[in-house]
Amino acid sequence: MLIHLIREGVDIFSILIYILSILMIIFLINPLHECAHGFAAYKLGDRTAKNMGRLTLNPLAHIDYMGALMMLFIGFGWAKAVPVNPNNFRKPRVGMFVTALAGPLANFAAALIGGIIYNIINTILVKNNSLIYLGGELYYNLGYDPGFMSYIFLFLRFFIMINICLAAFNLLPIPPLDGSKIVMSFLPNRIIYKIQQNEMYISIALFVLVVSGGAANLLYPVQIWLYDGIIRLTALPFSWAW
Repeated sequence: MLIHLIREGVDIFSILIYILSILMIIFLINPLHECAHGFAAYKLGDRTAKNMGRLTLNPLAHIDYMGALMMLFIGFGWAKAVPVNPNNFRKPRVGMFVTALAGPLANFAAALIGGIIYNIINTILVKNNSLIYLGGELYYNLGYDPGFMSYIFLFLRFFIMINICLAAFNLLPIPPLDGSKIVMSFLPNRIIYKIQQNEMYISIALFVLVVSGGAANLLYPVQIWLYDGIIRLTALPFSWAW
């Protein structure tokens, strides 16, 4: 992603805003994602993450440096996976389903919070006549220079889009992503065993897909649709102001 922005000749301030949003993802949201996995597992009977000190929002417990660099330059990356032992779950299949789903849900929750903040700022600017709301779209009022506010909006857009992208990416039913664990909770053991036998090769293919940009192209329509939905959904409580 950073490489793409530089190639497109995006201005330096926008690039810095993108880097800031990525750093927030790496040091705040990725730990939240992994901690959500660990917390769900803990509540369902597996203490592995807690015993290994991974049930924390401390980024040092979760950061993977290669994954962080990939996220910065390509737009997709990873943190250290929280260890889970399904044998400790009272109901192993239900436990894995809920635990795997908890991480992407944390990203969606972060995106929703970003959307609420985005619309709070919009509401304030509309009330101050800095923005005009017409036909479902917001426009800067004539004679109003958005200045620094445009970079705040840009940061929030990056923040929401990255969280949506990470959630959607992790929900793909491809090992070792969360989506594969969700799907495998419904599959018979013989098919799960076959998938696990080939997981290394599937993971390599996934890595190639990410580095080549194929994953970004695949998810872009879904990302845009979800972004629009989150912005509209989080705008509903503030619609009275318009």
